[in-house]
Amino acid sequence: MEKLPITREGYVRLKDELEHLVKVVKPSIIAAVAQARELGDLSENAEYHEARKEQSFVEGKILELESQLAKAEIIDVSQLSGDKVKFGASVTVENLENGTSTTYQIVGNVESNIKERKISLSSPIGKAIMNKEAGDVVEIELPNGQKIYKILKVEFK
Repeated sequence: MEKLPITREGYVRLKDELEHLVKVVKPSIIAAVAQARELGDLSENAEYHEARKEQSFVEGKILELESQLAKAEIIDVSQLSGDKVKFGASVTVENLENGTSTTYQIVGNVESNIKERKISLSSPIGKAIMNKEAGDVVEIELPNGQKIYKILKVEFK
């Protein structure tokens, strides 16, 4: 089975999401299905069909989360060190075109979230900076064109 690297924080977040779906969301959907079923003819019962659709979606999400958790390999980022970019690293890069700098944490696919500045090691930026170190300049092919970044700092927090 292929292991999925994940931070402890990411693992806890997935477990919490799974628990919420199983203990809160799924029971409320089951109740909604039962209530809609009582409304009569199921072939013309929009509430019933909508509740069943939602139930199917939630059950699919539960299976997905269970699979991700089963494959998870928790990596304690605080125990990592080094000068090169790898999973768990916080990397500060400078866009050489406009001079702006941004810090990203390199994480696995299941916990990437650009709003939190967590990028997947398999994303275009993640792939381009992997195994590089401070001072290296990388060219990255992005959907909106090619960008050039300089790695300013690599640290493990």
